[in-house]
Amino acid sequence: MKTTVATFQKMKDSGNRLTMLTAYDYTTARLVDECGIDGILVGDSLGMVCLGYATTLQVTMEDMVHHTRAAARGTSQALMVGDMPFLSYQVSVSEAIRNAGRLIQEGGAEAVKLEGGSNVLPQIRGLVRAQIPVMGHLGLTPQSVHVFGGFKVQGRDQAAAGRLLDDARRLEEAGVFAVVLECIPEELAGEITQALSVPTIGIGAGPGCDGQILVLHDLLGLYGDRQPRFVKVFADAGATVREGVRAYAAAVRAGEFPGPEQSYHRKESTE
Repeated sequence: MKTTVATFQKMKDSGNRLTMLTAYDYTTARLVDECGIDGILVGDSLGMVCLGYATTLQVTMEDMVHHTRAAARGTSQALMVGDMPFLSYQVSVSEAIRNAGRLIQEGGAEAVKLEGGSNVLPQIRGLVRAQIPVMGHLGLTPQSVHVFGGFKVQGRDQAAAGRLLDDARRLEEAGVFAVVLECIPEELAGEITQALSVPTIGIGAGPGCDGQILVLHDLLGLYGDRQPRFVKVFADAGATVREGVRAYAAAVRAGEFPGPEQSYHRKESTE
């Protein structure tokens, strides 16, 4: 059955854990979808893993629409969530609605995700009024990397933890259908999960969330040599790709590829 925002709530209510992964194109989205993942996020992390930027801040709406449209073509079962990039929603409520609408209309997304707490409540309320499902994102919000002074764990002291818990409650009141919790202590993530009636999706937030999300390139060992602590490489596809490419190059240089099996021949003359 097709996964929807209503499915997310039913899974939280029944105690079933949610699974989410990122995907940025047709091929990977199709593979992820075929594996029964509940939700696919076309994250602005594509700026780093696909476009080679140092942060997500350079990602544009055109980038997001382009990649969301491609991933949506490969998705038939998972909930398709499109990320709202930096400055696509912070300026005004009307601009947030217009840009989120592009991800839905042009990109094929079924929901959008945006970062922030109390500072983005008007945007969330406006999007919900416009009938656009919204996923929140608290903790280490990568678009605030310069404010945080780097990619650092958030909510470690009591005051910061209290602010995150309050923000989570405010996001729920504003109408989000789920909240991503990134890089916060697992104890705090557990408290937030218990306090909310909507699902929490963890990434670097411990096992107590209602679900988990990872960047696909991270879990497959395709991006970088150094992984964040919260990443587990479930299949080292990076090593497999390098092995295959080296074998191909060696075969070409040795004159072993292409061979007879990979070659075409003229038809024999019948005269």
